[in-house]
Amino acid sequence: MKLLNQRQKKAHMMEVQVNGGSIADKVEFAKERLEKPVAINKVFAQDEMIDVIGVTKGKGFKGVTSRWHCKKLPRKTHKGLRKVACIGAWHPSRVQYTVARAGQKGYHHRTEVNKKIYRIGNGFYQDGNKIIKSNAQTSFDLTEKSITPMGGFVHYGEVKQDFVMLKGCVMGPKKRVITLRKSLLVHTSRSSKEKISLKFIDTSSKFGHGRFQVSAEKKQFMGAMKTDKVAEEAKKA
Repeated sequence: MKLLNQRQKKAHMMEVQVNGGSIADKVEFAKERLEKPVAINKVFAQDEMIDVIGVTKGKGFKGVTSRWHCKKLPRKTHKGLRKVACIGAWHPSRVQYTVARAGQKGYHHRTEVNKKIYRIGNGFYQDGNKIIKSNAQTSFDLTEKSITPMGGFVHYGEVKQDFVMLKGCVMGPKKRVITLRKSLLVHTSRSSKEKISLKFIDTSSKFGHGRFQVSAEKKQFMGAMKTDKVAEEAKKA
């Protein structure tokens, strides 16, 4: 957690099962890795299908229309229209579990399977006196740029460490911890065996209608700005 620019200082803890070999082998395996970092590329590989486990975005207490997408009643309905018209027959004299009711929506534990890894990228590293940040380059796009879009990821910031790019979405809001798991299935489909070669990674700003991939491109297009002139005058002074 110290590497991440977040308020939280205490690291998350999770119990992981160790398989294979005798009990002595398992203990030795765990002792070798005690208090040592485990790089993401030591666990997962490019083009692999993995599972994602986490908790969804919380929505609070919601009615049946929002929670179960029930059809709204006609406008003139007595005592509200965002309701279930009939919650059951006289007998059985109880409400069945299948009837839509109001209650908690979101903040549920979910597991999504078969997410393909599009890229496992390296974080920033130092080569001599230079810090290498070009982890969003491709063979078709040779622009030196990092995976962080201009202005940073919305509600997150800058990504400086190793990262994993998955196809599709992941449950939960920004900064929520998720668990990545090896797939439990044997994959035989064409999509799972497909080799991914990214041609372009968009790093334009996600705060608005981003037009520029890097700040140098924006500076070249916009020309000299007032802030640049003020900074030059301050240097001369």
